[in-house]
Amino acid sequence: MSAHDFLVELGTEELPPKSLKLLGEAFLAGIEKGLKAAGLEYRASHVYAAPRRLAVLVEQLEAQQADRVVNLDGPPVQAAFTADGTPTQAALGFAKKCGVELDQIDRSGPKLKFSQSIPGQAAVSLLAGIVEASLQALPIPKRMRWGARKTEFVRPTQWLVMLFGEEVIDCEILAQKSGRLSRGHRFHHPDQVRISSPATYLEDLRSAYVLADLNERRALISARIAELAAEQQGSAIVPADLLDEVSCLVEWPVPLVCSFEERFLAVPQEALIITMQDNQKYFCLLDAQGKLLPRFITVANIESKDPQQIISGNEKVVRPRLTDAEFFFKQDQKQPLEHFNQRLANVVFQAQLGSVFDKAVRVAALAAFIAERIGGDSQRAARAGLLSKCDLASEMVGEFPEMQGVAGYYYAQLGGEADDVALALNEQYMPRGAGAELPSTLTGAAVAVADKLDTLVGIFGIGMLPTGSKDPYALRRAALGVLRILIEKQLDLDLAEAIAFAIEQFAEQVKAEGLAALVQDFIFDRLRARYEDEGVEVSVYQAVRALSPSAPLDFDQRVQAVQAFRARSEAAALAAANKRVSNLLSKFDGEIPLVVANALLLEPAEQALAQAVFIAAQAVAPLAEGRQYREALEQLASLRDPVDAFFEAVLVNAEDAEVRANRYALLAQLRGLFLGVADISLLG
Repeated sequence: MSAHDFLVELGTEELPPKSLKLLGEAFLAGIEKGLKAAGLEYRASHVYAAPRRLAVLVEQLEAQQADRVVNLDGPPVQAAFTADGTPTQAALGFAKKCGVELDQIDRSGPKLKFSQSIPGQAAVSLLAGIVEASLQALPIPKRMRWGARKTEFVRPTQWLVMLFGEEVIDCEILAQKSGRLSRGHRFHHPDQVRISSPATYLEDLRSAYVLADLNERRALISARIAELAAEQQGSAIVPADLLDEVSCLVEWPVPLVCSFEERFLAVPQEALIITMQDNQKYFCLLDAQGKLLPRFITVANIESKDPQQIISGNEKVVRPRLTDAEFFFKQDQKQPLEHFNQRLANVVFQAQLGSVFDKAVRVAALAAFIAERIGGDSQRAARAGLLSKCDLASEMVGEFPEMQGVAGYYYAQLGGEADDVALALNEQYMPRGAGAELPSTLTGAAVAVADKLDTLVGIFGIGMLPTGSKDPYALRRAALGVLRILIEKQLDLDLAEAIAFAIEQFAEQVKAEGLAALVQDFIFDRLRARYEDEGVEVSVYQAVRALSPSAPLDFDQRVQAVQAFRARSEAAALAAANKRVSNLLSKFDGEIPLVVANALLLEPAEQALAQAVFIAAQAVAPLAEGRQYREALEQLASLRDPVDAFFEAVLVNAEDAEVRANRYALLAQLRGLFLGVADISLLG
């Protein structure tokens, strides 16, 4: 069967850059789906996307569908006809479904059957419909019309190329008649471009100053930016999203180095970077120490004979942006940072929970409480908590919301605050996302945990629990942040105590009954997914959760110990034994003695187990006390043989009540040793 390359290119006005990549991928996926549904095989497919075009190239597409036979089963013959041979509605309905008369239906078997041979269609007769269906299915939030037409698309269409091999597929899609004429760069080659064949598409456009391949443009821009940055003795900040967006803005990328006045470097560099990246789509340069250079790289969409004109234009455009940042920075410094709290007293945090200043006061008290318990300085933590929200009322953050925390850090430094206090004003928001940076100071950690716990307690306390789809106060992220800080920075904080203190800060503003347990459970529930991502078995998490440790660090240490224990050969048998012991103890009718009476140990196997439990208890107690859980479980692994021997030789439910109770006391001691670490009966 013959095969040819297929090309479709839809030309438009400039497409939205942030969605261009997605539109291209969806266009390709839609065409691939249509080809599969039509039973048309091909060797490979490619998508090309540029500001004024979406294109798909399919290599070696079959020219003809294969013939196929359709077999349809109908109702049983008995149900299709009455005793005298009159067709029922079931028979008539089946014939209608098949699109034939009843006499064309096969009734020789137990069921009605219909077989039809369908000759394959030529690919050229199907491709227009496949392309149109793919375009209609593109993820376009809002389509637009143009002129007097009723046609709708993300942008007005301008031309359409549809080639199968070297032949044009005659059709009309989105108000454009198909042909082989594309268009080149808007300025370098405004004339039409003849596409000789699908295989020459990229080169035909390249000769017209259009790089149609988004990946090629992206790689070219990335490489050239790196070269230019090196020439400036610096390195470029190249966020992936910005690189993608810029690659979608240009057809013929030409990166150029521009500069700005060095006086602007007195402004926090984060503000300068934000405005240059977000507003102007520039790539900023840093020196070897990570300090901003008075240079940036812009990507022009034209190869100018006088590039200095483009450079000067960009330098002229960026100057007012940087001047604004400089103005806000100077304005904010006209008053001490703490004075911004006066404005925050009139800014509502949450209607039932008071102002943002009220929150800062609560965070200050809670941060001091936490700092004392993690080895930090309570006074500096309280100071950082009080200043923590001040920059929200600053001009800088008002103009650049991304500067919250960062602006506070700079203003605190300029105001003579201690280094860790200044750092804490930024670190309070850490981690800012999954896997993001954690606070570097104990003061920052205390404020970060306090801020998150205050939000969790407050929002839960007024009944605004997150749902599956709604979490407006980012409570899940807050809980994960608390866990990451305490576990990864090895900070031993009892969350039950901290949550209780946080509840006290709200006084009558929250409903305290059951609140502590609700918040604590919500936080520790986040650990399950964390451990699953790390490859820890759910049963390991559940074995530790059963004991309800209230310090995340302690919880994690137990989990790591149980995960290591689970890999031992003794683990399965001891887990099963613990499960058996747990079941026995739960069914015991009466009070289990606290002490095992040696005189009542009648069997050698129970005497041996009692001796082994006594020895293990002596060794394990100090290990568990010192949170050496892994070593404790290693000691307890030695109990496997005496435990197995006990259950094999000893009848726990002895007829003598005292002997029976004594054996339960021994089992209770055995179980207690393991419960010092985790409930390993749940590992089974």
